[in-house]
Amino acid sequence: MKSMKARRTVGNAVVYVILTFMSIIWLIPIIYLLITSFRGEPGSWLDGYVIPKIWTFSNYTKLFTETGLFNYPQWFLNTLIVAIFSCVISTIFVLFTSYAFSRLRFRLRRPMMNLVLVLGMFPGFMSVIAIYHLVKLIGLDQSLAALVLIYSGSAGLSYYIMKGFFDTIPRELDESANLDGCTKWQIFTKITLPLSRPVITYTVLTTFIAPWVDFIIASVIMKDNYKNYTVALGLFRMLERENVTRWWSAFCAGAVLVSVPIAALFLLMQKNYVEGITGGSVKG
Repeated sequence: MKSMKARRTVGNAVVYVILTFMSIIWLIPIIYLLITSFRGEPGSWLDGYVIPKIWTFSNYTKLFTETGLFNYPQWFLNTLIVAIFSCVISTIFVLFTSYAFSRLRFRLRRPMMNLVLVLGMFPGFMSVIAIYHLVKLIGLDQSLAALVLIYSGSAGLSYYIMKGFFDTIPRELDESANLDGCTKWQIFTKITLPLSRPVITYTVLTTFIAPWVDFIIASVIMKDNYKNYTVALGLFRMLERENVTRWWSAFCAGAVLVSVPIAALFLLMQKNYVEGITGGSVKG
């Protein structure tokens, strides 16, 4: 008994050491980014030392005051608008698609599910050139509306996670509500949605983060329209050879600010996520 307990203790210690080591490796780039965002020395590299000798907040103010070459506030606002609209539309699409595949029975249901699953396995950038020409054909190229359409248009392909969650909700709840005279819409809004807060929270987070950090699609759609750049595309321009020496520290400050909306959204929805997991379907 003691030997078994000792082996378990040693095993846990090894696991904790490995996890701690991996956490340190994961945190090093973030810590470096944060430190550099407050660095007063110019250039992208400090010869001989890592910790700055001059600390300043000017890199953050520079992003919002020197907007002639890099209009960071406008890019931040563009990204926020695209992310919010894409998040709302995509979440609605995923909800409807997942509920239909989970609860409704209709002809070609299984082939459609298989087809959507196969299509979802292909990377989105494979069709970005064709999408650009379609967007240009309807006159929406280099616009924020084009990005919203592209990010939310294929949201239904990600139905399988939410459908799997809907499948775990007992059908007896639907049948009981149906006997009480509830319509399918009432069952969906009054029963299914309140019980699905964890997966809805997950969907909201993923559909918000995707356009927030995307670079490939934004670069193809926007091209040289600097006014409608997103944050990811704008920050990349700061790293060009003629700009990197002067804007490296400001780039790090901008990268730190990018994480603020994502962290705020997660903290805001974390309560719903936890309550949704522990709440269950039976209330006392």
